[in-house]
Amino acid sequence: MNKLYIGNLNESVTPADLEKVFAEHKISYSGQFLVKSGYAFVDCPDEHWAMKAIETFSGKVELQGKRLEIEHSVPKKQRSRKIQIRNIPPQLRWEVSLRETQWVNTESETAVVNVTYSNREQTRQAIMKLNGHQLENHALKVSYIPDEQIAQGPENGRRGGFGSRGQPRQGSPVAAGAQAKQQQVDIPLRLLVPTQYVGAIIGKEGATIRNITKQTQSKIDVHRKENAGAAEKAISVHSTPEGCSSACKMILEIMHKEAKDTKTADEVPLKILAHNNFVGRLIGKEGRNLKKVEQDTETKITISSLQDLTLYNPERTITVKGAIENCCRAEQEIMKKVREAYENDVAAMSVSAAVPDDPPASASQQAPEQEMVQVFIPAQAVGAIIGKKGQHIKQLSRFASASIKIAPPETPDSKVRMVIITGPPEAQFKAQGRIYGKLKEENFFGPKEEVKLETHIRVPASAAGRVIGKGGKTVNELQNLTAAEVVVPRDQTPDENDQVIVKIIGHFYASQMAQRKIRDILAQVKQQHQKGQSNQAQARRK
Repeated sequence: MNKLYIGNLNESVTPADLEKVFAEHKISYSGQFLVKSGYAFVDCPDEHWAMKAIETFSGKVELQGKRLEIEHSVPKKQRSRKIQIRNIPPQLRWEVSLRETQWVNTESETAVVNVTYSNREQTRQAIMKLNGHQLENHALKVSYIPDEQIAQGPENGRRGGFGSRGQPRQGSPVAAGAQAKQQQVDIPLRLLVPTQYVGAIIGKEGATIRNITKQTQSKIDVHRKENAGAAEKAISVHSTPEGCSSACKMILEIMHKEAKDTKTADEVPLKILAHNNFVGRLIGKEGRNLKKVEQDTETKITISSLQDLTLYNPERTITVKGAIENCCRAEQEIMKKVREAYENDVAAMSVSAAVPDDPPASASQQAPEQEMVQVFIPAQAVGAIIGKKGQHIKQLSRFASASIKIAPPETPDSKVRMVIITGPPEAQFKAQGRIYGKLKEENFFGPKEEVKLETHIRVPASAAGRVIGKGGKTVNELQNLTAAEVVVPRDQTPDENDQVIVKIIGHFYASQMAQRKIRDILAQVKQQHQKGQSNQAQARRK
């Protein structure tokens, strides 16, 4: 939803006028402005820039004596039951009886929510009555959110986001593992870069990062808002192994040039983040694999300690020092072994007599707490997850050391099915990772389409406010940090265990990070509650 409608224009406004005003306010756009009589259209590089343009211009900036009105461009046939309400006073408590209200992550001081009504007529009435309505000295801005299913065309009513399925593959899970290798494993390259160089990597108005993306055919996420004030920021590169390596080299060259120009550092090492599940095999017995990579690439490689790991941050930092070319060769070897480790995990599922993995040496002897997660998959993918005579789901359960069940459909024509996974954090990582991988391997998503699933976790109703935060601050920070969409639907009725649902939508690593961060919040709430009870008990004894 990156196409914008620009209204309230003088008939004399030209594309050059709009280009100038966008440049003056440092708003990035792609392509050319399509100017009509009194209005225009333009595309933005992504949703972030589209929202920033709306927040910057709409009702605030004048062009030739008239205030610009900017909103998402939504054709009539795509107008649905969903609207977006912007410019809401930040101090307002949003408590209305709507079917669903979702806070939206923005950089503005005012709040933004997406609202779903029960029918289109209610939606139309809401837009007519709310758009421009004054609320505590703020004029509300309301626009449609396009219906993605209509936008994609009539494909048997398939839910948006699910690609068409090709012919099911035959054979054992080993064959599935081989197929995964052929399609190239969808594991992003995760880099850790000094915060002071992030601006140079992004470039003026995002020009540098767009150039890297274009040249390497990759999708790059710079997690600028992750860990505010931290000395380093994470960058995720999604592409083929070759694309990831090319992007890595360009980013490393930019950092070296910036360090030289600013004289801020004599050496800029390459830092790669990798999940601890794969690092042991990268190191090898007695460190042989790592030593060979060092010798072959003429680099010095160190790996962060196991003691730095937590359940909520399972990645280790691999630091590579040496010349740029040598560091890049080392990156290729390191990521090759990480991908091989993942592929071997997939192949290990073919062993029908597989036993649960032994816990790592650093793990506490106390049994880890069990977690229950609900993952929603396309209904037509259920057969692939279960496998012939239930073999695949049994192997997956043994491989991950988790309980995995598929719930019955809610209705006969349900487009999605719920997979219920119960197990500790490591089991959740393995089970969910293989489900994401299986959907990609079996062509439920297109070759260039990222697998994004909706996941539900249940939290105590008393802790839901902590997940949302004051004015939606915490949930916004969660979305900034993880790149996942995190939603705590309003007006939920707690279940019999006094719990409510938190929805997480995103690719595998984004979803995992969001789940861990939310569990971290819940652990803090539980700890504070137990501390309060302990203090009360001590007070009674006195």
